[in-house]
Amino acid sequence: MVAVTSEKVPTDLEPIFRSRPNLSPEERALVQRAYHFAAEAHRDAKREGGEPFITHPVAVAQILADLRLDTPTLAAALLHDVVEDVEGIEIEHIERDFGAEVARLVDGVTKLKKLPTSTEAMKSGKAGDREAETLRKIFLSMNNDIRVVLIKLADRLHNMRTLGHLPPERQIKKARETLDIFAPLANRLGIWQIKWELEDLSFRYLNPEKYREIATQLAARRAEREAYLETVKARLAKEISALGIPNVHISARPKHIYSIYRKMERKRIPFDQVYDIHALRVIVPEKVQCYQVLGVVHSIWRPVPGEFDDYIAAPKNNFYQSLHTAVVDDQGKTIEVQIRTPEMHEQAEYGIAAHWRYKEGAAHDKAFEEHLRYLRQLIEAATEGVSPADAQEFVSVMRSDVFQNRVYVFTPKGDVIDLPSGATPIDFAYYIHTDVGHRCRGARVNGVQVSLDYRLKSGDRVEIITGKRASPSLDWLNPSLGYIRTSRARSKIKAWFKRVGRENNIALGREVVDRELRRLGLSTKPREEVAALFGFAKVDDFLAAVGYGDISAPSIATKVLEADRKAQREAAAEPLAPSAEAPTRPVNASAGIDIMGDSGMLITLARCCNPVRGDPIVGYITRGKGVTVHRADCPNVINSLESERFINVNWGSSVERAYPVPIVITAYDREGLLRDIGAVAANESINIAELHVQTRNSIASITLTMELESLDQLSRVLAKIEMLPNVIEARRRVV
Repeated sequence: MVAVTSEKVPTDLEPIFRSRPNLSPEERALVQRAYHFAAEAHRDAKREGGEPFITHPVAVAQILADLRLDTPTLAAALLHDVVEDVEGIEIEHIERDFGAEVARLVDGVTKLKKLPTSTEAMKSGKAGDREAETLRKIFLSMNNDIRVVLIKLADRLHNMRTLGHLPPERQIKKARETLDIFAPLANRLGIWQIKWELEDLSFRYLNPEKYREIATQLAARRAEREAYLETVKARLAKEISALGIPNVHISARPKHIYSIYRKMERKRIPFDQVYDIHALRVIVPEKVQCYQVLGVVHSIWRPVPGEFDDYIAAPKNNFYQSLHTAVVDDQGKTIEVQIRTPEMHEQAEYGIAAHWRYKEGAAHDKAFEEHLRYLRQLIEAATEGVSPADAQEFVSVMRSDVFQNRVYVFTPKGDVIDLPSGATPIDFAYYIHTDVGHRCRGARVNGVQVSLDYRLKSGDRVEIITGKRASPSLDWLNPSLGYIRTSRARSKIKAWFKRVGRENNIALGREVVDRELRRLGLSTKPREEVAALFGFAKVDDFLAAVGYGDISAPSIATKVLEADRKAQREAAAEPLAPSAEAPTRPVNASAGIDIMGDSGMLITLARCCNPVRGDPIVGYITRGKGVTVHRADCPNVINSLESERFINVNWGSSVERAYPVPIVITAYDREGLLRDIGAVAANESINIAELHVQTRNSIASITLTMELESLDQLSRVLAKIEMLPNVIEARRRVV
């Protein structure tokens, strides 16, 4: 056991007490006892850099003291490694010496690290299982005590500050995990101070060259920038003083390296054009004065169009509030200005920690409880339908649905709905209600009908058009079509298909498989062969899995094409004719074909079957016209009696080319049909070479030739066309 001693304030604790000068004598004594306990427990331990281990828990406690966390959190930070790292110290010892609250926090942090590794997990060898389980427990800790998560964030921040002592491969792994998980977590909690430092430290190891480049540019102009900003601050202060607003504080706002890099990448601009290299922050006592100062700023400098954001009227999803504007001064230099109150500033810097008002009975202010409730609801909505045992999926959903940017859209009644960036009307429908999602047939955004893959934007007013019966489409689960963004919608759709019954799913799966093969012109492929490619001995089991939504239409095309390509490569190893004994080599770059045998031969693509990259193909030696390349299932090949003239060919691996593919679309005739088909092609950057339309009895038969790069692209385009209103079928035309 470790003895708990009481001595005068150690040097290590002086900065912590300076950050928290209002601690009572009893609170200071608790922190001091926790320090002595940890120092004794870790007395022989060293960190990777050779310094005493106790420097780590002290640094973690210092970070939390700067965030103004309560005394039990500071004590738990000092003790957070002792139970896991020191033999003979159990959580009961912490509870006896420091109380139940400190013990609960230490136990929470310990459980994030001390994870059982099952025999099954060990055998699977699945990379990242242990890390994913740790992260899953971090997220779920928000439902118990958010302070456990704050200690973990502080722990990660200090580890990132000292990352230089680790081998390069571990540096990169930790930096990537930090940038993907911990920095977004700090952002979601609104803790700007931790967020920006985690981002910059991660960026330093992940892209050291770019990091040094931006850091050098910032350092080279620091003196010039600071002198310029002092002049700007003086002018702005003079103009604001005329309003008679007391206690105005104007400061230069530091711009962080990773945020500069992100802005340069996002806007594709050089360093010199990043607006907020010159940045000011104005803090005024009252909210109404923020708008008065905004008027002053816009009266003396010209606003940059599109660079004003009012996060006071519409706060960010982490409860951040501030006015942002960018202006151009008389010298043509751009300045970003943020305007906020002291309370808004505290929220921006400390996030959820700013609400921590530890009181008798563990009561907290209303804003804290609202923030925490929002986070819990966000996690619950995002992870609905995710198996609790699947840590990898849980973390993946958190990355995609919780940590990404959000959009705020309105219902017809004016209620605000919070969705991840990139969400679609279908995501919106399932957020409103599962039944609304199942019956979704279309959507109007701001009064205009849009396609179901439309990307919602903040401020959109969304109205869902529903049918009488629930009938979601399996195509909605196709990720390449972009119909859904949230895991909630995905899990609800899959659940619906599993409930409709095995026989119905077999019938639905048969329809999907046949349609996909027909789209690609592979309708002669037996279903038994396709099922075998997925490891199914029985066709009905395979079709049911497709009907459930467990196997997507694109994966069917991919498997079939991969199998055909493999068979073609194997066939190429056994020459069909004596003249084909030479090694394979590309002889016609324009056609993108590799050919067995003679070099210098002219290669043309057969017009009867129009092969496209990805099709199984065969070459036919013509008289005086070189080699004509046909699809392997072309009737002209199958019915030929001159097999000695066939030669093995395959698609080249490095040539990009568009191939003409004839397509047939059948649809109920309507206004704007051709326009919508053209829009699908334009969005895929596809050229339409020919177009013919015939209409009979209100049924339009459209034959067109699209210039496509691959069968994968063909599958995606046909699926999108079939989702257009009034379209009955879209397929590749076969001879």
